[in-house]
Amino acid sequence: MANHVRKAVFPVAGLGTRSLPATKAVPKEMLTVVDKPVIQYAVEEAKAAGIEEFIFVTSRGKSALEDHFDRNFELYDVLTQRSKTAELEAVREAELPVGQFSFVRQPEPLGLGHAVWCARHIVGNEPFAVLLPDEVFKADPGVLAQMVAAYGQVGGNLIAVREVAPELTAKYGILDVEHDDGRLAAVKGLVEKPKPEEAPSNLSIVGRYILQPEVFEFLDRQERGAGNEIQLTDAMARLIGRQPFHGIRFEGDRYDCGDKIGFVAANVAFALSRPELADKLRESLEAVI
Repeated sequence: MANHVRKAVFPVAGLGTRSLPATKAVPKEMLTVVDKPVIQYAVEEAKAAGIEEFIFVTSRGKSALEDHFDRNFELYDVLTQRSKTAELEAVREAELPVGQFSFVRQPEPLGLGHAVWCARHIVGNEPFAVLLPDEVFKADPGVLAQMVAAYGQVGGNLIAVREVAPELTAKYGILDVEHDDGRLAAVKGLVEKPKPEEAPSNLSIVGRYILQPEVFEFLDRQERGAGNEIQLTDAMARLIGRQPFHGIRFEGDRYDCGDKIGFVAANVAFALSRPELADKLRESLEAVI
């Protein structure tokens, strides 16, 4: 039986250059999809998957993110006095339990692998999840919950994947597959952004991972990869053959909220799923289009 996944790492130290100028003074993770910050979607997904400890890898200028998950008694008092019950409930739901969330700093942008490595002492010697908040999923159950269920069967390391058009493989990390049952693909290799003619498959890695703590042994080496950064993909590749390693096709829709089109699409999709907003939004979109 695989060990329970209790901890999740959220790399949130990035500058958000793809979303400028909105992210000049506001953390990209605090940009809202409808009325929730992007980071809250990832945290709620982790909660629903049974995660008990939340580890945020931050950098300078991210204090708004920390405040969002903390208590705000002054705001609660104002909302209570104004009988704004629904609003009070919404902000209280954003809180994380006392003692179950922590923040560590990534002092310089040395890559995703380095960001995850910064959390190593809090993660300790147990399996953990990594969620990239830029990627927002509309799925029921959530993507991480789907992964946790599969992890209980296969253990080891598990990454969420989706099929992309062959001509787009140069934009993603791609799986080299040993065998594939249509949902779970046993991985024999990972290739970072291969040319279409060199890609071993069209299964691309998306921003959800369940990893074993042995990945830190390779991240400890601080080896530079693509972009002269410490790549998580490179460290994960070292685990293949040593431990079970699978890609899982998730059920649901993915939105890259670090991309302007993906961010707008996410706002439309999530708003249309809200009964109190859907009809008025359709009318507004028809008028614009």
